[in-house]
Amino acid sequence: MHAAGLVLHPRRDSAAAVEAVLGWAGKRNIEILGITDEIVRLDCAAVGVPPEELGRRADLLVSLGGDGTMLRAMRLADGQRAPVLGVNLGKLGFLAEVDVPDLPGALSAIDDHEFTVEPRLAVDAVLQGRRITAFNDIAVVRVPGEGSAVVAVRVGGQPFVSYSADAVVVATPTGSTAYSFSAGGPITSPSVEALLVTPAAPHSAYSRGVVLSVHDEVTLELLPTSGRLAVEVDGQVEGYVSPGERLDLRARPSAARVVRLGMTTFYQRARRKLRLTDSAEIPQDGDH
Repeated sequence: MHAAGLVLHPRRDSAAAVEAVLGWAGKRNIEILGITDEIVRLDCAAVGVPPEELGRRADLLVSLGGDGTMLRAMRLADGQRAPVLGVNLGKLGFLAEVDVPDLPGALSAIDDHEFTVEPRLAVDAVLQGRRITAFNDIAVVRVPGEGSAVVAVRVGGQPFVSYSADAVVVATPTGSTAYSFSAGGPITSPSVEALLVTPAAPHSAYSRGVVLSVHDEVTLELLPTSGRLAVEVDGQVEGYVSPGERLDLRARPSAARVVRLGMTTFYQRARRKLRLTDSAEIPQDGDH
């Protein structure tokens, strides 16, 4: 490894984690890069670069924060060679792999090539002439006072299902534990390549979600009775669409890669983060 890049949470105190990275890098003569606007507030020895250069110049991106910071790091790494290591600062996330005390050991393992990577799917769309990319989900969401989301889902150019709902969420497996899960969608392993279409608070006759192949061309078409809808990309409003307009969505496998060191599995993280419990009617091992 010649260079590693830092991606910092905008508010949480990341000074201890940054010092751990810099201390480790100093012993191995590895350059540490950071986004100029982020590292200025820490007054640290990382080399400041523009966001668009971070993924190109680094061999590894180190995300210091939660899942939101990790998603931003994955966008910075999109299409680049650098995998992303997630470091927890505070609450446990799905995407992070290590806590701050384990950081030097994790970096040494990565430098010694003792790790694996999980490819992560992205979903792209074109909104008002610009490409938008999500690693969790793209959702068309009801604007208060402007009517429901009345949306036809077309697959391969053919009509498939239509929903009247508060929102229609198109999620990657990474995003299956986010908005889609809250709307009643399935928990999906990140090793599965699929798109999940889930209606939120549906009030139409058909209210089930669907799972589509990454090879399917998916279109969300706003029907004439729909209200104007906000387009949310990984939870951030990126624009609006009106009745008669459409969003064409395309899955893009292996858009980014997440570092795994074998400490936990996706299922362990999901069970702990979502506080999944078994039904009280089902006896546990050893119970009679």
